[in-house]
Amino acid sequence: MALFKIQKNETLEVVKEKKFKLEKEIQQLTEQNLSIVFGLEFVRSEFSLNNFRIDTLAFDRETNSFVIIEYKRDKSFSVIDQGYAYLSLMLNNKADFILEYNENKQETLKRNDIAWSQSRVMFISPSFTTYQKEAINFKDLPIELWEISKFDNDTVMYNQIRTSGAQESIKTISQQNEAISAVSKEIKVFTEDDNLIKATDETKELYDKFKAAILNFDNDIEIKPRQLYVAFVSGSNIVDVHVQKNALKMWINLKKGELDDPKNLARDVSSTGHWGNGDYELHIKSDDEFEYILSLIKQSLNKNKK
Repeated sequence: MALFKIQKNETLEVVKEKKFKLEKEIQQLTEQNLSIVFGLEFVRSEFSLNNFRIDTLAFDRETNSFVIIEYKRDKSFSVIDQGYAYLSLMLNNKADFILEYNENKQETLKRNDIAWSQSRVMFISPSFTTYQKEAINFKDLPIELWEISKFDNDTVMYNQIRTSGAQESIKTISQQNEAISAVSKEIKVFTEDDNLIKATDETKELYDKFKAAILNFDNDIEIKPRQLYVAFVSGSNIVDVHVQKNALKMWINLKKGELDDPKNLARDVSSTGHWGNGDYELHIKSDDEFEYILSLIKQSLNKNKK
């Protein structure tokens, strides 16, 4: 897709793409901006273990899990084989990953602090082949592909390659590959269906109504199912939704004092333990206050959208 710059006379000038000369350029730029771009904590660069070298080791504070990041300029590698090899390395050497975190960060992690099932691998490259893109077309694959582009106006873009409505599970081919089979027993990629499994039909209908309205706010809003909730994200989390049997719990991602809620529907949970992001919690059993609740969520979108 061509990128244009608007000139003073309202004519358009093409912004040319610049090539990365080395993988190291991509790595340094990404590591210095992990929090801004991906919301991740940087742990270590060039982490070597058992004849493997991990380009970047990061930690996802939202899911309490490790993220392995690899940078590629060649197009001959298999994202599935390499991704599961890295995940297998981590699951078989958990203590080494914890030690690496503790030696590089100010706080201490324990084994039970980490949701190993939420671990994932990210590949970042200027481009991927059609074969590589098709290889990730599974609904529960703990592997992400991100294409990075650099332009001559000092602009950089990260674009995640999305699966095209994947319905197939990686488990269907795991019996043919020992590494995939072993990793799949411990790592779980959660879906919306996993979050809706205990809900009544009425609650599912309520969730779908809110979902459609929230996505209608902005084309950039994404759905990211987690273990305990479904996150609606546009740059940062906007609202996180935990689906109960007969109700929805929502956490609006605003700090205490930032939400304008004249009806006082949202509960202040800033001083209590809770799932999700933000200091405000809603407990919803019907659509009686549907439009008003949407107005609360939109405040979070206006605050958090990047």
